[in-house]
Amino acid sequence: MIRFLLRRLFHGLLVLWVVVTLTFALMRVLPGGPFDRDRRLPPEVMANIEAKYHLDESLLAQYARYIAGIAQGDLGPSYKYTDRTVRDIIIDTFPTSTALGLLALLLALALSFPLGITAATYHDRWIDRGCVFLATLGISLPTFVLGAVLIWIFSLKLGWFQAARWGAPGSAVLPAITLGAMPCAQLTYLLRSSLLETLGEDFIRTARAKAILVAGSFVVEYVFAIPGMGRFFITAVTDRDYPLIMGVTLVYTAILVGANLVVDMLYPVVDPRMGTREMMP
Repeated sequence: MIRFLLRRLFHGLLVLWVVVTLTFALMRVLPGGPFDRDRRLPPEVMANIEAKYHLDESLLAQYARYIAGIAQGDLGPSYKYTDRTVRDIIIDTFPTSTALGLLALLLALALSFPLGITAATYHDRWIDRGCVFLATLGISLPTFVLGAVLIWIFSLKLGWFQAARWGAPGSAVLPAITLGAMPCAQLTYLLRSSLLETLGEDFIRTARAKAILVAGSFVVEYVFAIPGMGRFFITAVTDRDYPLIMGVTLVYTAILVGANLVVDMLYPVVDPRMGTREMMP
């Protein structure tokens, strides 16, 4: 068991290294830079800025410096938010993103179980077809479209919920519905097709869905102006804020790798036969 977990941990660290390396290379290969503006800065000012952030060094030196910083828990400064480090931004915004993901997960579970059970109970009847239609709609409808529609109906027209004011009463309802729609639809399909014989697998996929929800909040946070990591990430991409892009990517990848590691640990508990096969060298 220990060898199995160590092997999985090594694979997870390898994935983290590959993602960090590819993201680092991609940020440097794309045209443009973090300090490019409509009006060019004087050469001496640009030289001072590049020296301050070590952008005048070779790519290999920058990469080595960044990897060394990660090993020490230092994700570097933000190019846009000059008074804050990437680590500070992540610490401030991670609870918001996690809370949104957990709310969406709870909503998805609360809706998918009755929908899936009802669809399986009334198989091939109009109730079943209605549940399947809703699940198909939840999977096929893009997140930004669903979010915009919900804002238009329930915020602008009916005035039931406030949009773009995170922290106000009811402000989490529409984002949670938007983010939880797809996992709710997927779990509904899963429960309908294998309600009894693969209950353990349902649990495993639910564990994976939690990480997907946390990592899938980019668009939702941007649409609803939620001050989470996803919104900062999108802003960082448009501003070419390399350290912030790298830091958020690293955190989200670590979440997914950690969730997969937990799932691998749960397999032997849910299905001992699966655990025996997986732990064989």
